[in-house]
Amino acid sequence: MSVSAFDGEKVKSIATRMRIDIIEMLAEAKSGHPGGSLSAADIVATLYFGGVLKYDPSDLCDKMRDRFVLSKGHAAPVQYAALAEAGIIERKELLGLRKLGHMLQGHPDASKTPGVEVSTGSLGQGISVSCGMALGLKIDGGSQRVFCLTGDGELDEGQVWEAAMFAAHEKLDNLTVIVDNNGLQIDGLCCDVMSLGDIGAKFSAFGFDVLEVDGHDCFALHEAFTTPPCKDKPRVIIAHTHKGKGVSFMEDKASWHGTAPSLEQAKSACDELCAPKGSDA
Repeated sequence: MSVSAFDGEKVKSIATRMRIDIIEMLAEAKSGHPGGSLSAADIVATLYFGGVLKYDPSDLCDKMRDRFVLSKGHAAPVQYAALAEAGIIERKELLGLRKLGHMLQGHPDASKTPGVEVSTGSLGQGISVSCGMALGLKIDGGSQRVFCLTGDGELDEGQVWEAAMFAAHEKLDNLTVIVDNNGLQIDGLCCDVMSLGDIGAKFSAFGFDVLEVDGHDCFALHEAFTTPPCKDKPRVIIAHTHKGKGVSFMEDKASWHGTAPSLEQAKSACDELCAPKGSDA
């Protein structure tokens, strides 16, 4: 998809549809991770449908495409919802999530799912892979960018910081790391499990250009994604989000990190997502 004028309201509508898809596929699968999928919906929708990520749905091997790596692989439903919205996979395939042998596994599988660049799931490794991609593209002299979405709890992994040192050392200004900073991980508050302190200061100390945005504001996200890179510096965008965003009984609750909704809960969630803002319906 080529860069075009940004239609924020359209992107917000797409993010809502993606949230509904996430709920429906998880309820059908009876397992999966709704919290971090819902928190990242606006980020992923803005990347794919805000004219940010350069890609051609009909030519997924185009060498000039930008790369997207979902390092927080357990949030695969948000990427699957985007791939369906883009027409890369058929929407009916979403209901096959986590079924044995199906194209949509519990974590992204590049060997099974069109549009998935890298198989991910082992936390912390996506940034390292993204560094390799970004370095290769620079060596080839290309203008392509690499976007890597990580969770805040994922930053507990030491490999993240080894990759961060590498990215700065190699001056990977074509690399953008996005932190889905929802403050929760499977065992509770990130600050209780392993305090991250000032994430921006940490990345800055490692040589990154740092931006912070409201991760549910598509306009702010688009501005951050399209801000020209700082020469010779990788970038991190810390996107402040809410786990389970959009579904009131899931929001900011660690218990929904890896718990699928029942069919009744899924109906309630979808009704809420479909209801006009300010409606009691």
